[in-house]
Amino acid sequence: MAERVAVLFASLALLAGCAGPIAGTARPVQLTDGHRAKLKEFYERLNKAGDEGPSQQQKLLQDTQHPDFRQKTCDLRGATIKVEPTWSTLRTDADWAPPGEKAHPRGEVYVVAVTVTLRQEDTVIGSQIGSLHVVLLDDEVFGFAPCLGG
Repeated sequence: MAERVAVLFASLALLAGCAGPIAGTARPVQLTDGHRAKLKEFYERLNKAGDEGPSQQQKLLQDTQHPDFRQKTCDLRGATIKVEPTWSTLRTDADWAPPGEKAHPRGEVYVVAVTVTLRQEDTVIGSQIGSLHVVLLDDEVFGFAPCLGG
């Protein structure tokens, strides 16, 4: 079990881009109130699905995976995640590409600092702070499902 937790957090770190400072110039996010609400709703739905169980959260992660990366979904192996964004850190990330990809995803890419908690049934088995990316594309929010790896 400890090995699975270590592999998950290593995978989340890769997705989060925790390798160091992010190059670029900070600019205020130009989001409408409606789009900001959609981003918040995305994480609320993700957490609610996790509260309902692993299969519900897995389905939501698959359904909301960015359309250009649907083949890159992963199985959380019966675990669930809870994601707590720090909204004051929300910013655009125009140069980001998913790990292993060269192309920037279609849509407006946003990144936000989060605390991710991994649960197995009702037991918290780990927590990590990092960043997660989401995309606003055709007025819908899409994400990039985390992988346990290994």
